[in-house]
Amino acid sequence: MSAVAEVPIPAPPVAVPGWTQRLASMDRPARLRWGALLVVLAGVLVAAFFYSRQPDYRVLFSGLNDKDGGAIVAQLAQMNVPYKYTEGGGAIMVPANRVHDVRLRLATQGLPKGSVTGFEVMDTNRFGITQFQERLNFQRGLEGELTRSIQSLDSVQSARVHLALPNQNGFFREQQKPSASVLVSLYPGRVLNRAQLAGIVHLVASSVPEMDPAAVSVLDDTGKLLSDAPDGAADADMDLQHLAYVQHVEQLYRQRILEILEPVVGKGNVRAQVTAEVDFSKTDATVEQHRPNQEPGTGAVRSQQTLEAAGAPGERLPAGVPGAVSNQPPQSSTAPINGANPAPSAGSQQGGQAGGSVGKRESVTNYEVDKTTKTIRGSSGAIKRVNAAVVVNYQSVSAEADKPAGTKALSPEQIEQMTALVRETIGFNKERGDSVNLMNAPFFVPEVPDTSNLPLWKQPEVIDLAKTAAWPVGISLAVALLLIALARPALKARAAGKAEAAANADAVKAGALDAIESEQLERPALLASDEAQELRPTDEQLRLNDARKLAKENPVAVANILKGWVNGDA
Repeated sequence: MSAVAEVPIPAPPVAVPGWTQRLASMDRPARLRWGALLVVLAGVLVAAFFYSRQPDYRVLFSGLNDKDGGAIVAQLAQMNVPYKYTEGGGAIMVPANRVHDVRLRLATQGLPKGSVTGFEVMDTNRFGITQFQERLNFQRGLEGELTRSIQSLDSVQSARVHLALPNQNGFFREQQKPSASVLVSLYPGRVLNRAQLAGIVHLVASSVPEMDPAAVSVLDDTGKLLSDAPDGAADADMDLQHLAYVQHVEQLYRQRILEILEPVVGKGNVRAQVTAEVDFSKTDATVEQHRPNQEPGTGAVRSQQTLEAAGAPGERLPAGVPGAVSNQPPQSSTAPINGANPAPSAGSQQGGQAGGSVGKRESVTNYEVDKTTKTIRGSSGAIKRVNAAVVVNYQSVSAEADKPAGTKALSPEQIEQMTALVRETIGFNKERGDSVNLMNAPFFVPEVPDTSNLPLWKQPEVIDLAKTAAWPVGISLAVALLLIALARPALKARAAGKAEAAANADAVKAGALDAIESEQLERPALLASDEAQELRPTDEQLRLNDARKLAKENPVAVANILKGWVNGDA
């Protein structure tokens, strides 16, 4: 009787109920409670997640004016930095971990610039302020107002004004004049011309009483003095201005000549050069002219004086030069005057004195003297002399039946007419020495080689294109060769490594299959109970698992093995 081996049958696994089965076994109130708990837990988790992601904000700047606040907000948006305002917009807040970084980056751009306080500082005067503090506040307010005015210029980015206002005392000789210093920072690429500098100087000098414009100094952010240039620099600037004016005058005359002659001879057939001598000296002259005496009765009376003196009858008025001789009565003449009139007798003199009074009358009239005073001031930049040189190309001649196309010289009449046109154009003046020289000559035209019959590789355009593209193409080829030289060995080593790894894997699999083939498995139909107890099912199960794994990983090899088994191959 053959023995029958008892094969132990494992107990079926106990099914563990899943969460769906547990949920199905619950009643409705329990389900609601668990659902509410899950919703609350999810809300707590979501809030904790968003709260942990929200950064801690700190104050970046506070107390900013609108202009600085707008500039900082625009810069923060450009830097992709999140920000927010406090209540009332008094401060700008950014993440705490970026406060110092943002401050330094804004400082490199000059932000915030700071608010400029003007005369509104006088509105906050408190009770009991001293005279010194009041003067100081007034000075600060005046400096702020001047700073605002200067910053309104297009070229000025920022400015600072320093005023020196000395204390005035009762002694006029000891009083000091005020002075000012202005520091301006300009936008990149902009400058202040002399007119703008003079405007800043006069703006400051006119805002402070008794300030001389020479006492105002203007500096830029590099420390260069802009308001008062040295004498040499001023002379150099004046020379440059004179040179620019002369060039402008010459260009104007040259353009006039071209505009008058080009319609006649054609564009490009006229060349003109003009040299102008300009007098930049300034002269002042005063002329005083006196006209000759006018006719009597037509002159203007300036002053008139009349003196009259009268005496009683028989009284002789003193006459003559004061002295002893004039006090004596005159003696009778012994000889007739000019032999015509006899000397009067004493009786006749007495009778004349007795017959009437003796008097004296003097009249002095002063007339105005005609005078004409002229002040003549010579203008700067007067043209002293103009020299013009004009060259006109030969006149082109069209082709005829017996003559080819070409050029010919202008006739003397045409040259004379063109010369007259040039003279009228530049305002020719023979008295000041102007000169005009017009020449007729053929213009030199460079020969252009004919490249139509040249091969493609000899044409200048192709050669220039090759020269232009040679450098980038050569660099690209060199880089490509370098990359190939460096990458090819690495690719070869990688391919060799992959091939070696594949070979090793095939060898391992082949060895495993050989081991399975060479292994002789004894599979008895029935085993005794004592033999079944000696058998180790664990090893058998392991071997079966290895075989299944090999069949899944390399089914082709397993199929070949089974095929060999079926065919009876060794």
